[in-house]
Amino acid sequence: MSNVAGKAYGMNVLTPLRWWTALWQKLIFWVVVKTFPYFLKGLLTLSLIHYARWTIINRWSFPRLDKSQPKEKLSYSYMLFESNFNGSWDQYIDSFSFAIPSGLDMFWRWNIKYPKSIPLHDFYNYIRFNQIESGHYYNAYPLAAANDVKTAQKLFTNLGTFQQNIANLNDEEFLQAYQQFLADNQHSLGSMGESPLMSASHELVQEHQHANIMMARAAGKQEA
Repeated sequence: MSNVAGKAYGMNVLTPLRWWTALWQKLIFWVVVKTFPYFLKGLLTLSLIHYARWTIINRWSFPRLDKSQPKEKLSYSYMLFESNFNGSWDQYIDSFSFAIPSGLDMFWRWNIKYPKSIPLHDFYNYIRFNQIESGHYYNAYPLAAANDVKTAQKLFTNLGTFQQNIANLNDEEFLQAYQQFLADNQHSLGSMGESPLMSASHELVQEHQHANIMMARAAGKQEA
């Protein structure tokens, strides 16, 4: 499984919808974002989410890479949901469902066999059935959660301000300003590290990946 990279989990869910409802879906997305953003307000409170995106793919929009490739004759259009988050699969689905249940129902209501976000059991099964495993998942900062990145950005800005303010200070004034800077930014100075065990299956995947890396290195040394 390539859905996990460090502390992040990448989710891809591809769900079918009748082609004629795709137009309604696009209109709904536009209206919600422009006119009723409060439907998504709960999403912004979930600090574990890096981002979430819904994309409508028309049934004629799938790429034909070569003339020898048969033309697609699809009965449905599709909606692709993509998201990156910190934590386990269950934690994410639970949080998402409780944060914006009405928003989820609004976005997915036209999709084939969508059961609604509540009760959770049916929603779990719907996501599992339509989820596509990633072939490759890259994370530039595998030891950093979304909150780590946000605090690092804030710390960088505060540090720039601090550097400007100390330019003309004497030693005693600098020490006082430095201590105040540390006190004001304590919440942003935590160390990053490995995430706790998500599941036994995830731990097994990590072990297999490590073994494959070691085997590849050993093979490279033998060839050299």
